[in-house]
Amino acid sequence: MHKIGRISIYLVVLLVAFCLGGVMVAGGLPIDIPGLSIIKSSPDAHNQDKTTYPTARAIGLTEGVNIGPTTIADMVEKIGPAVVNINTTFKTRVQVIDPFFNDPFFEQFFGDSLRRQSTEVQHGIGSGFVISPDGYVVTNEHVIQGASEITVTVTGFREPIPARVVGADRELDLAVLKLQIDRELPAITLGDSSTLRAGDWVVAIGNPYGLDHTVTAGVISALGRPIQIEDRTYRNLIQTDAAINPGNSGGPLLNLAGQVIGINTAVNAQAQGIGFAIPINTAKEVLEDLINKGKVVRPYLGVYMQTITPEIANYLGLPDRQGALVAEIIANSPAKKAGLLSKDVIRKLENKNINDPEDLRQKLREHQAGDKVTLEVIRNQQTVQITVTLEEQP
Repeated sequence: MHKIGRISIYLVVLLVAFCLGGVMVAGGLPIDIPGLSIIKSSPDAHNQDKTTYPTARAIGLTEGVNIGPTTIADMVEKIGPAVVNINTTFKTRVQVIDPFFNDPFFEQFFGDSLRRQSTEVQHGIGSGFVISPDGYVVTNEHVIQGASEITVTVTGFREPIPARVVGADRELDLAVLKLQIDRELPAITLGDSSTLRAGDWVVAIGNPYGLDHTVTAGVISALGRPIQIEDRTYRNLIQTDAAINPGNSGGPLLNLAGQVIGINTAVNAQAQGIGFAIPINTAKEVLEDLINKGKVVRPYLGVYMQTITPEIANYLGLPDRQGALVAEIIANSPAKKAGLLSKDVIRKLENKNINDPEDLRQKLREHQAGDKVTLEVIRNQQTVQITVTLEEQP
């Protein structure tokens, strides 16, 4: 698959412009962890001949957990059949030059005839988990990005099952696949990542380095980690010390009740016990859009935002640091059409206080494209009301 670059994570001090949920937001303090990589690929997995097939059901221990020596083993036995291995094929057109004629003298006579196009085929693998008996599978977007062919290995089937992408979102790094199958599958129960605490036990199941259904266990090390990996920005990741390796990407991070509370996504290759997962609540918010619309439909305001520092508050004569400062208006955006101006400070949206740019982004996600919303804005130390008609994020 694609080569994984070494990623440096930078510290945002004042302004980081990004378009998420229709707002260009500055905020968050990404942690400097050298060597952080998206866990996108590993060698091809070997297909196994399975002869047994579990009865289709929603699986997961949802009535409380009695912790004991076999708790994890019992949970994995129930959950394992719903964890799948994803195999991808990538075809890339490359230009090949005959090395014998790689000389300016020959090029004068033969020109482009020395060059030819060749198709380079690469393979990658990842993990995923079944969320419904009719064969919908959740994984990372980077696992299937650009794939020309996708097959999924499921426990109980002799051959890999063809799959198609029904929806994907690069910004959240989430994708939903649909298996081409007329048989019901076991499905995992989705948990609630908002209840997690640092120190909670978690279990990861996946396909690291082609070793299918590998189980690792650990604890939640931290919550709400914002990190930058290549050109992807993650705002709210779960950090865990459960071993995560290439091939785990897209697989489930589970609590001891067998519920998915995260989607394994990234690992620091230069460290031990530093892995990251997308909270399952992030996925639950957009699954309907991904399945029914093929993408995440976001309301779009169209401004670059900046966190209000003490210096900015003093310069603009603000009573406090509450709100989101408009740093720049995007041309032809809803904000431009509504009359928002640079240096406006958005204090409320629909009478709900806005604490900072991230808070504005979250509150915008409660609305849909086409909604009319009222913003309370401080402009030149005066409070004004502005009505904006939100549009779909381009």
